[in-house]
Amino acid sequence: MAELDEIIHQPLRLRIMAALHALPASTGLEFARLKKLTGATDGNLGAHIETLARAGYVAVDKAFVGKKPQTTVTATAAGRGAFARHVATLQEIIAGKQP
Repeated sequence: MAELDEIIHQPLRLRIMAALHALPASTGLEFARLKKLTGATDGNLGAHIETLARAGYVAVDKAFVGKKPQTTVTATAAGRGAFARHVATLQEIIAGKQP
């Protein structure tokens, strides 16, 4: 049985990756939308996004829309793969499969 991904397994990071994984491959979510979906505070969400970015699981794009800053987070191919493996491992555990 594969190991759970410790980076993704943390509850807020799992929510972030699940939300991003539900989108088409090159589509991201704006920070404010992720905040609303996860119920996280700005600082907490930012810290967990940074952890995912350091692992190569998400890409962060910072831009200005008008005069307002906008941060968009997108799952990378590596992140999508890691999330899929993590979910598959959870499904194996649920199904009671032994190594």
